[in-house]
Amino acid sequence: MTTSSRHASPPAHAAGTLSYLALGDSYTIGEGIDAADRWPTRLAARLRSDGIPLADPHVIATTGWTTDELQAAIAAQSPAPHDFVSLLVGVNNQYRGRSLQDYRRQFADLLGHAIWLAGGRADRVLVLAIPDWGLTPFGAASGRDRTLISSELQLYNTAARTICDGRGVAFVDIGTIYREHAAEPAMLADDGLHPSAAMHALWTDAALPVARRLLAHG
Repeated sequence: MTTSSRHASPPAHAAGTLSYLALGDSYTIGEGIDAADRWPTRLAARLRSDGIPLADPHVIATTGWTTDELQAAIAAQSPAPHDFVSLLVGVNNQYRGRSLQDYRRQFADLLGHAIWLAGGRADRVLVLAIPDWGLTPFGAASGRDRTLISSELQLYNTAARTICDGRGVAFVDIGTIYREHAAEPAMLADDGLHPSAAMHALWTDAALPVARRLLAHG
C-alpha cells in the first residue's frame, strides 16, 4: 500500500516541553497530506492548547512499512527515550498477506520497544487501531475480498488490543469512525486510499482525551 515513501527528522523543541515519538506507517506520516495535518502533529497542538507542553512529534514512519520494517528502522535510528510514544502499524502486514501469528509476535515486540522508548512507562504509550482500507474506493477497485480484509484486520486489532491490555497500554479504537466515513470523498486523500486531513482530525478527536489522561500527571 504505497504511493511514496518518506519520514521526518526530529524537530527541535524548547526546554521544559515533553518529547513525543510517533511510530508507524502511512497513517502516522500522513501520506498525501501536509505534515501539520497528520494526527500526531494535531494531537500535540491540541494538547498544548490544553496546557500540556507536548512538543511536535519526532516521527519514525514510512508509507508501506510492516511491523518488522518499523522495528528495523527504530533499531537503525536508535532514538533516545521520549516522554510520550504513539504506535499505529500493521495494515501492510495484512495487505501483504502476512499471518496473524507473525503480526501478534512482531506487534508484541514493537510494543515492548515502545514502552522502553517511553522510559519504561506503559502509561505513556498510546496505540491506535488499524483502519480498514477495504472500505475505501481503492479497496473497492482492488479486486480483493473486502469482507476478508475486514475480518482479518478485526483479528489484527483484537490481537493488538489484547496485548495492550496485558501490558497496561492505552488502545484507541478508531474503527467506528473509519467505517462511518471511509467512503466519503472529503475524508480521503487524492489516491482514494489514505485518509485526508479531515479524517486525521477525527482521529485526533478520538485520541485526545486518552492522551490528555496519560499526560495529566507526571
